[in-house]
Amino acid sequence: MEALYKHQIDFISYMQRLLQEGDFSSTYKFAFLHALADICIERDVPSNGQLVISFDEIVEKLILLYWQHAKPFFVEGEQLQGGILLQNSGKQAKIIADIIELQDSGARNLTQAKASTFWPQIYRNTLDTLKKGPLWRLQILSKQEDCYLFPHIKNRNYIELNPGIADCFRQFHDLVVQFARQGWIEKVSKIQENQSVIGRAGELSDFLFGTSRNSLKIAADLLKDIQHGNCFYCGKPLNEKAEVDHFIPFTKYNNDLAHNFVLAHRVCNNNKRDYLAAPLHRENWQDQNLVVHEDKITKELSAYFVCDAKRIAQVANWAYDIAEKNGNKFWFKTKDVFV
Repeated sequence: MEALYKHQIDFISYMQRLLQEGDFSSTYKFAFLHALADICIERDVPSNGQLVISFDEIVEKLILLYWQHAKPFFVEGEQLQGGILLQNSGKQAKIIADIIELQDSGARNLTQAKASTFWPQIYRNTLDTLKKGPLWRLQILSKQEDCYLFPHIKNRNYIELNPGIADCFRQFHDLVVQFARQGWIEKVSKIQENQSVIGRAGELSDFLFGTSRNSLKIAADLLKDIQHGNCFYCGKPLNEKAEVDHFIPFTKYNNDLAHNFVLAHRVCNNNKRDYLAAPLHRENWQDQNLVVHEDKITKELSAYFVCDAKRIAQVANWAYDIAEKNGNKFWFKTKDVFV
């Protein structure tokens, strides 16, 4: 147990060093770190703790993380000149230009992007960027290589996290993502060309890493149908103030996976907030979204959201495992009933 705690402390210390001693000339390394943390909660970790992550997984995750960043940034109706926030000083990041091309072709999510004729070239571009930059530069601290997370081995199409690193990413996912996002936001904010508008923007974080309530409304009719017109949490008939809720809270896993959505009264949604729902709710969600209506959700919502029931099931396992290890309470009903 003592060795485990030491390993966890070493991991947190390394994360602090990354942000203090690393050279972040663009936002790619923040995105790569974020991607590693997300992938570790989306996958089972082998008993030896050495998780293999393919470049395919990393490339797809990077494109997903930058997807929102390739859209025009507005502040109170005023659009940033040129429309898109720069990700590094000078020329725009290649991944942003590529995603804009995908979005202009009609792709609304990663699934549609992968079916686009532009995908093969954009995949190669992103893979090339990964190999030339963040893949090996992430672990350069104070201008010296420190391969604490994974070894740098040439001529591979994957990385293998060192023993225990994947478990630490799972244990401290929220903290790592917070580190990465805060550094990412600061980097974007300090780029001179962005500052004229960002200086008046109080919600840059919501734009870069938030979700659109309007887009979630697309799922409301389907959810109302499969829930027979009742609130997912309290079971009473829904009204005009019903809201689509991320069952695994968006603050814990900021991806709009269609099988994670449920429909609830606004008051139930507001009371649940960022808490994990009680195990009974989890059982009902799994039965509704991952078993009985899995195919229907995929069929109806795949044009608008990524549909991956297995991935959100893994994320749910991670979230509840961490909560139980930490002794967290689970939200059951109303604003103050926990179990």
